[in-house]
Formats: sequence, C-alpha cells, structure tokens
Amino acid sequence: MLIQRWQAATLPTLEQLKLILQAEGIEFKEEKIEPSFKIQEHRHPFGEVRIVVDGELVFNVGGTQLMLRAGDRIDIAANTKHSHFTQSIGALTLYGSKPF
Repeated sequence: MLIQRWQAATLPTLEQLKLILQAEGIEFKEEKIEPSFKIQEHRHPFGEVRIVVDGELVFNVGGTQLMLRAGDRIDIAANTKHSHFTQSIGALTLYGSKPF
C-alpha cells in the first residue's frame, strides 16, 4: 500500500488528476460514492489505484484505517484485502488498475 498526500496549497482539479493517471498509462473511471456508503472487505487479482477528487474516503487496509481527502491517492497491491467507506459527505474518486 502506498499513500500520497496532496501537499500543495490549492486543491487539484478533476482535469489535473486525470492527466496524472493518463501520464502513468492507467485507464480509469470516475466513481461518485454516496454519503455513508460502504464497500465490504474484498481483494482482486490486480492492483488498485484511487485518487479522491472531492469529499472524504476512509480506507481499511490490513487493519489500518486511513482518511483520504481531495488530491490524496492510494495504491493497493494485488490480492490485498481492503474495504472503504464514506462518512456524511460522500466522495468523487478516480479509480483504475495496474499490474503491481
């Protein structure tokens, strides 16, 4: 698992975040996650990349909970158990996969 926190004073735009993933050759989709929505623990045979565009998303990876906010990115290795949920405000994310 790799976490990258957005450090700049201004938040990135949706277009800027899309360009970051495109530059890495990652095919991605937008996903609007409704408030108080939870994805149960699961795993997949590919690595998952997710960047929060707006809102907040809480990830649980291996028993560690992490709050992600706008601009933050998480890369989860293939076959790693994880879950995520939103709190009261929901989130808009970009997500894709890569073989790592």
